[in-house]
Amino acid sequence: MTRSGHRLPPVGILALCLLVSGCLSLHRAPPRPGRTSFGAPVVTLPAQLVANYVIVEVKWDKYGPYHFIIDTGSSVTLVTPELAQRYGDKNALLPDMPEVPVRSADGVLTHLPPALLTRIELGAARFSDVPALIYDCASLTAQLGVKIDGVLGFPLFRETLLTLDYPGERVQLQPGATAPAAPGTVVPFNNAEKIPLIPVRLGDRTLIALIDSGSDEAFSLNPVGLDPAFLSGPAPGPTVSTLTGDRVEKVGRLAGTLYVGEYAVPHPIVEVSDELSAVGGGILKYFSVTFDQSHDRVTFQRTADDPIAVPALRGPGLSFSKTPAYWRVVGVMPGSPGHAAGVEPGDLVTAINGEPVSQWDTRRYDRLLANAETIECTFLNGTRKADKRLAIAELVP
Repeated sequence: MTRSGHRLPPVGILALCLLVSGCLSLHRAPPRPGRTSFGAPVVTLPAQLVANYVIVEVKWDKYGPYHFIIDTGSSVTLVTPELAQRYGDKNALLPDMPEVPVRSADGVLTHLPPALLTRIELGAARFSDVPALIYDCASLTAQLGVKIDGVLGFPLFRETLLTLDYPGERVQLQPGATAPAAPGTVVPFNNAEKIPLIPVRLGDRTLIALIDSGSDEAFSLNPVGLDPAFLSGPAPGPTVSTLTGDRVEKVGRLAGTLYVGEYAVPHPIVEVSDELSAVGGGILKYFSVTFDQSHDRVTFQRTADDPIAVPALRGPGLSFSKTPAYWRVVGVMPGSPGHAAGVEPGDLVTAINGEPVSQWDTRRYDRLLANAETIECTFLNGTRKADKRLAIAELVP
């Protein structure tokens, strides 16, 4: 597991988008792009699905291509220093976008400075005067195995009908004011900040959850006032790396059924959180999800009517922080095969099944954990290498 863990494996760094920007969005209306224009009635972009994240590749001038993650749970857009330098308005004043202080995992306090981008183009859709924060996406790039140039927050799409078609691996954009309603099950959201918060049901209880494409989780649950029953756990799970440090998740499988609109998700695996409850990519990947900010609604469409089965959390119980040369163990789940083999945080993995870790992008590693029974990791201790064969177990059945 990477997730620094994942359903297997989660990435975790994207928790930054909620930790940094989610708290901002609850206190004031997020900034919006100055103008959105379309060169076509419908803009369709192919997308990569990596660890339940939606990534689009675009190119609008001689530079690029650029890769952006679309994060409906973030109230700001993040861009690399390279994009801020290339497309930033150097004369812009941004009184509503202060620097955001964040503390890295090694305890160093840093700030994300603001920028105003003259443009971001997604195919024939152009967004002008885009407020953003500058963030080096190198950690995201290393974790996902795809060069990431930015994270596009929900306010960017204020004037569009945004469809994340997970099964079709595509993103569609249409002018929000004139686009027809999308087919499917409509769930309203209604708040002044234009945050996609919708009612969902857990058994006979209704709670408010964020629709968060920037999370690889199936469901993050704040249990306050709900007293949920569990079939398994909750117990310490993967370790998540964020700019505010590493944290160990608590994960378990619920005894009840989660309802998103009319769709049933029996006994989902959840992360127990003290933050806002959220429906993440682990459930959204079964849908085509359309966000209509002009009419304050989210539409879920799915071709199958059968309940959604969230698979077991499988893996050796190790969470990683990745570099091209090695994967550093940042967490070991108690009682897991990795724990039984004596793996400790700080250990370095240089190869998997005899191949350098640089050849194991997130998608390939996910497929291995989903189908294999064992995994062989080559650990580096100083100049000595040691191979350990670890079972791939159902960590949360």
